[in-house]
Amino acid sequence: MACIDKESRSPCSSAASNAGETPRGRILLRPQDYIGSIEKCTRKIWVAEVSSFTHRAVTYVPGLYKIFDEVLIYAADNKQSDPSMDSLRVEIDVHQGLISIYYNGKGVPIELHPEKGLYLPEMTFSHLSSHEEISGWLSNCYEEQTGRRNSYGVKLANLFSTEFAVETVDSRREKKFKQGVNWTRITFKPDLAKFCMTHLDDDVIALMKKRVVDVGGFLGVTGQVVFNGATLLQFRNFRDYALCYTRSVSKNTKRKISCVYHRVNGSLEVCVAPSQGTFQQVSFVNKFATTEGGTHVDFVSHQIAYRVAKCCNERLQLQVEESEVKKHLFIIVNLVMENPSFNSLARDALTSPHESFVLCCEISDDFVKHIVNCIASTLFPWDSSKRTKALKRRG
Repeated sequence: MACIDKESRSPCSSAASNAGETPRGRILLRPQDYIGSIEKCTRKIWVAEVSSFTHRAVTYVPGLYKIFDEVLIYAADNKQSDPSMDSLRVEIDVHQGLISIYYNGKGVPIELHPEKGLYLPEMTFSHLSSHEEISGWLSNCYEEQTGRRNSYGVKLANLFSTEFAVETVDSRREKKFKQGVNWTRITFKPDLAKFCMTHLDDDVIALMKKRVVDVGGFLGVTGQVVFNGATLLQFRNFRDYALCYTRSVSKNTKRKISCVYHRVNGSLEVCVAPSQGTFQQVSFVNKFATTEGGTHVDFVSHQIAYRVAKCCNERLQLQVEESEVKKHLFIIVNLVMENPSFNSLARDALTSPHESFVLCCEISDDFVKHIVNCIASTLFPWDSSKRTKALKRRG
């Protein structure tokens, strides 16, 4: 087992004297370019409370949320390099301001870099300057993990924490302090002063829990996800996860909301439900939550709205504009793609051109028909009898 702790390698002392001259100094000087804003903001966003999702106003610091997310997705991505991974546990100690994320399966090999003379875990979690050079070496040891590409990733959590420790067991190489199965635990204490905070409040915890539930949706039945000692509901698949949103809307509106799911291919999954009169989206790219949407959401929503409007106009003789259809869509998109581009290192919105994923976005006719049925009551509320006849006439 290899252990890495922060101890004397404090980023702050280095940045103070060399601000802007080193990667560490540049990040600390302009944190908004790497983790998002370090000031509190209030947005209406989905969070997890008790046993359901809630869409409400949340006050939080995007930068703090992002460093937590980097560690969480780093842990979840281990499933790609080791399919035997079946456990992920997140513990948040509010009183100590301490966050711990544990996962099993093989982690970073405990090997010395042939040129640097440093252990790979230390380079992976601590050395910003080794970001590029270590990636090639690690790719020879295990499959490159999608979530960490083109970013300092988990190292940002180290940089913005007063404490950061990694414990990892490499049973294959038998380089550890005690025998056991492969596992890794990352424990860190965010430097709350950098985020103008004194403690981890309820809004932050609800937002972090939501992201842990998201990961449960990606792992499905193959992984047990635990949050603060409580085992979260295991989702059979992404569709099962998406139903959490429609159940929440149904609860708030006092009416049953249906959801239509379509797995376009191995790279794209789409769920569609009726919105409350304005377009809504929840989307992910390589497990990262693209809260501001992006080109994948634009492309998928355009395809759906265009096809639904065409179906209504040509086959059902129910005249409707594409823009009107979009207002009644609540879409949930899960996209996996190579080398995505984002609006910033915070990854709030995908900016990759349509051409990079257009081939995986063919919407089937059956899916369009199901969407028409799903949103018909909100799209055409004015005449239920005419709507019913038109839908039956479609065949």
